[in-house]
Amino acid sequence: MSSANPAEQPAPAVRPEVWETYGPADLSAVPVFAGGFINFGYWRAVDLERPLSQGDRIRSEQDLYRHVLDAVGRGGGRAVEIGCGLGLGCALALEEYEPAQITGVDIHPQQLQRAREANARLLEAEPDRLRFVLGAAESLPLGDSAFDCLYSVEAAQHFPDLPAFAREAARVLRPGGRVAVTSFFSVEGASAPAERLAGLLDSFASGLDIARPVSRLGEALAAAGFTDVRTTSIGPQVWPGWDRWLARLWEPGTWPRNFLAAWEQQILDYYLVTATRP
Repeated sequence: MSSANPAEQPAPAVRPEVWETYGPADLSAVPVFAGGFINFGYWRAVDLERPLSQGDRIRSEQDLYRHVLDAVGRGGGRAVEIGCGLGLGCALALEEYEPAQITGVDIHPQQLQRAREANARLLEAEPDRLRFVLGAAESLPLGDSAFDCLYSVEAAQHFPDLPAFAREAARVLRPGGRVAVTSFFSVEGASAPAERLAGLLDSFASGLDIARPVSRLGEALAAAGFTDVRTTSIGPQVWPGWDRWLARLWEPGTWPRNFLAAWEQQILDYYLVTATRP
């Protein structure tokens, strides 16, 4: 396998739904994604029995990153985040997990520009430890065996080709490197999940989110040579809190509130998938 030279990589093709949502529409600016993180949150440490604050919401988003970063391990090595958005997760990882260097990869050039603006001070203070790169999950503009860990937080629901992503993850990780992916997938064995999710959720109806069972990712990682592939549902720590937060902004019966319904109907769940490159 040959190393990829970022300077030689053409701009990746972006699906129209992804281009609009993360470009002109700027999902990171939508109030439901408080603080600029773009994820549903990991709410274990938040008391859902009392009114939620913006601080609670931001903590949930940060804690989802911490849950994923705990799964790939702390300290010392080189890390890469796939689908880094505004790069706030990269900044959290750099501050709390002490990697030698971290690279944020995103497919959308407007997102990367926003990431560089949001992290301007950190980029100036730590020019050798933080960088942002334009690239697709299925064709990473990164060298072979260049990283000790690779992670992705709530981006894999957009990846059109999970086997290609898994092969690229295997290529850029060093032997012994860890991968951790968290996102939402259809529940294994659910009947007609694509049709049912499209009926409940506009993001699936539009094609922004792709309905696939989580086993597709696990199988792709195994086929790419990863070992110790593990899949864990973290839905109980995601969906109830996410719905409580949505209730501040959306009425019952509106489509965003159907994420909880899809989970309760056992069509959709939120997972953490981890694996090791031998």
